[in-house]
Amino acid sequence: MSGTSSHSLKNGVFVAPLEVAFPYKRTVGTLLSRFFTSLQQCRLEGTRGSDGRVYFPPAEFDPLTGAQLDEWVTLPDTGTVTTWAWQAIPEDGQPLAHPFAWALITLDGADVPILHAVDALRSDRIATGTRVKVRWAQERIGGITDIACFDLLGGA
Repeated sequence: MSGTSSHSLKNGVFVAPLEVAFPYKRTVGTLLSRFFTSLQQCRLEGTRGSDGRVYFPPAEFDPLTGAQLDEWVTLPDTGTVTTWAWQAIPEDGQPLAHPFAWALITLDGADVPILHAVDALRSDRIATGTRVKVRWAQERIGGITDIACFDLLGGA
């Protein structure tokens, strides 16, 4: 047998590399299409439920009644940190390459929080109740990553 094999014998065990992948494409539907288009245009939109609560990201169906939600609400790009955790050593593929906070952020005018990154620079600069503002990605593609992260407001 000639050539290079990717198989090997290690400690009496035959080892072969295996990459498992499930590539697919899907249609996101009417609601998420509007949501992602709004993000690409630097707009934040949620949906209003039957009890008046505003969901961001938008909910397609009312959690109380199961009815489809079709009332859209435009939201500002500011919000409040509900809770947070510090990411001291970022992993590949995370939104920031330096230490940052993961936070649940309730946008002004919304009633449920979204999980996103906050570029706080140091863990002593963020707390529950900290005010934040969206930092938009320079290149937007129509996805949640169009929100690059959140920045602290007011020099916190």
